[in-house]
Parts: sequence; C-alpha cells; structure tokens
Amino acid sequence: MKHTLPVDFYGATYRNFDLALYQSIRQQTYGQDIGQNGWLTVEELRQFLEWLQVRPGMALLDIGSGSGGPALFIAQNYRATVVGVEINRQAVLRANKRARSLHLEAVARFAQVDAHQPLPFEEHTFHAILCIDAIRALHHRLDLFREWWRVLKKGGRMLFTEQIVTGLISSEEFLLRSFIGYFVVAPPAMNEQMIREAGFELLHQADVTENLILISRRWHAARSRQRRALQQIEGRAFFEGVQQFLAAAHRLASERRLSRYVFLAQKSREEENASQDSV
Repeated sequence: MKHTLPVDFYGATYRNFDLALYQSIRQQTYGQDIGQNGWLTVEELRQFLEWLQVRPGMALLDIGSGSGGPALFIAQNYRATVVGVEINRQAVLRANKRARSLHLEAVARFAQVDAHQPLPFEEHTFHAILCIDAIRALHHRLDLFREWWRVLKKGGRMLFTEQIVTGLISSEEFLLRSFIGYFVVAPPAMNEQMIREAGFELLHQADVTENLILISRRWHAARSRQRRALQQIEGRAFFEGVQQFLAAAHRLASERRLSRYVFLAQKSREEENASQDSV
C-alpha cells in the first residue's frame, strides 16, 4: 500500500466545484447534487432536519458549511434563516455567490470563521446547530460544545456526525484515511460524555455508517470512470491519492473499524454549564 501525504483537497475541490465534470461526479455519487461534499445525501439531510425540528423562521448555524450546498437547501426548502461558518475562504466566496444567484442572500449568509475560536455571535442567537462530517477537523471538543451551548437558545438543538473508532486501524490505513487533511477520531462514549459535560441533554445517537459505505463506493466508482479527464485537471498523484482515500474510507467503514455516528442533543437549561458551576 502506497503512502500518500495530505494535500489541499478542499482548495482543489472548491476551485473545480462548478465544472461540469465535477457536477456529473456529484450527481452519480449522491443521486441528488445540492452542492454537498462528504457523506451526506438529501434523504439523510431531511432526516437530520426533522430531528432538529427545523421550521420556517428558525435561525440555524451550519458549522463547516463548505461551499454552502446543504445550508442553501435548508434556506430554500425549509424557509429557515441560515448562517454558515467555514474556514476555507474560497468556499465562503462561492457560497455567498451561490446565495445571491438563488436570491437567498437575505436568509443565507456565509462567513470565514475558525470554529476553534469563540464564535462571532451573541448568546442565545440560534435555534439549531448543524455540523455534518466537519467535526473531524476540530479538536478541543469540550470547549467546542460549550461554545455551541452559548450561542444556542434555550431548548435549541445541535446535531453533528462523527467518525468513531470501532476496530483496529493501522498507521498506514490512518494515513490514507487522513489524506484530505487534519483528522481527529474519537473512541466510543467520549462524545456522549463531553456533550453532557457541556450542559446538553443527549436526545439521540445512531449508527449512520451505511451512508459512508454507499457514498464512498459511488464516489470512487464515479471518479474511476473519469480517470483520464480528472488526471488532466488534478494531476496523477492527486487523483490516485483521492482514490486511495475513498477506498480506505470504504474498507474501514465496511469492516466497521471506523464507523460514522450522528448525535442529537438539546440545550435544556439556562444556568451555567454544570462543569463550570463549582470552583
């Protein structure tokens, strides 16, 4: 198995996002292309929004919003007001441009924000927080959840997807799996503990690995069919690196050694976090 160093996967992705070739690959991968870039399908997104109880007029914060596809889908179809935060400047520019083209700029906006830092929002601003397949790039998890608790309204809900170590993973496999960038994985029970420590009530958690298995297989196959064209755009080394990453993601998920979970939690009280009550 060949080792491949991490590259600027997202920078390359957003540069080429609007090319017909990449749109075709997303269509083959997801079935319905809303501009997503991960393991999310529209069917899964709709389920997540139902759990979050998203309704017209609600304010939703999308953490790691990428090029804005899911956030704009929410604004357009659920009539919620959405704010997306994303560290990649190119993704933010594309998301705001797309919002203007859809005449959604009044209800959907995107900002370049480092989600490791305090969020640039007042307390009790949002009814819901969504973070899909992006938390793997964020460390200091307890501080992160406390900040989400701060900006949520009382009774507000947060939902995120996370990959959990559920088997043995070699250093070589982990290197391939982290090809696209910084990658944090959690052991079982850690997220549940930190969710509660941050002041949330854990409402639901579920294994959603099947979507990762499905999407990684489709994505790899769709790119393989366009091997020559993609190599001309991306270069041979980059193309092969992405294919190895997708193959590793599929193998680890299929063998249930690295599983994808969704967590749903609610801010159910206004007092200070329990972890901060005693000094």
